[in-house]
Amino acid sequence: MSKNFALTGVSGYVAPRHLKAIKDTGNELIATLDPHDSAGVLDSYFDNVRFFTDFERFDRHIEKLRRENHDKSIHYLSICSPNYLHDAHARFALRVGADAICEKPLVLNPWNIDALAELEQEYGKNIYTILQLRVHPSLIALKKKLLKEKPNRKKDIRLTYITTRGGWYLVSWKGQLEQSGGLATNIGIHFFDLLMWLFGKVQHSEVHYATERAIGGFLELENARVRWFLSIDKADLPTEISDKGQRTFRSITMDDEEIEFSGGFTDLHTIVYRETLAGRGFGLADARPSIELVHDLRQAPVIGVNDNTHPLLAKKAKNPKTA
Repeated sequence: MSKNFALTGVSGYVAPRHLKAIKDTGNELIATLDPHDSAGVLDSYFDNVRFFTDFERFDRHIEKLRRENHDKSIHYLSICSPNYLHDAHARFALRVGADAICEKPLVLNPWNIDALAELEQEYGKNIYTILQLRVHPSLIALKKKLLKEKPNRKKDIRLTYITTRGGWYLVSWKGQLEQSGGLATNIGIHFFDLLMWLFGKVQHSEVHYATERAIGGFLELENARVRWFLSIDKADLPTEISDKGQRTFRSITMDDEEIEFSGGFTDLHTIVYRETLAGRGFGLADARPSIELVHDLRQAPVIGVNDNTHPLLAKKAKNPKTA
């Protein structure tokens, strides 16, 4: 039996992945919300979807469906809105009798998870999140391999993610710390979740460098030592990447060998939706470790370069032209 969905943030970057997932799983989209009216993407997936630019009218419509038209009442709310709205929109979903499927980060602070857990109990509904790297076939295979091993030392991991963004990024909500949570939260959280899923809990963390355009540091996990670097600065791209005209560089190495997961991204959101609808979604407990980590990173002192610093970051810190 198909389910009815509503969606917030339909004009945003990640919304098409959710629209595709809703359609591919055989469900119906009833209503959408976004203060920006560039919502033509809807026509590629669904017909006759109510679109609202005002939350108040969207709220009233969803409530009316719940009370007067049970065939069209909402079963799930997909949340693709800016990070700082996730908590409020998840609460809204529960209040109107729907489960929530929320993009990363689920919330910005650990105590928000505590409050949502209480509301789940109160309303008898669930809040799920999108941790799509956990359903990537190559990464599932790697996790199974690691579980079979009897490690005699911690793995040496290097995480590098450089995704070039222009001046608009810092002007938008994504560049506002209180709205996005900063780079570690906005572009790094799914990688941090992946690393903890693969290598265990955080035992120690450091921040070596932090600006609005780049951040890096070190993590000691139960089974790995991680040097990490995140940047939106084009100047940080390795020369061989920028010479090709590429604007993004993503790499995770384990003991100097690349963990290959560059392909297979097209349908990961659909897989997460399918698992969620089958009762196997990623809930609050799954989201908590990465939320706690990025919150701690925001509060951590910047201690400068040391022996645990990512090599690209160490190079950047020594060169004022790119720092």
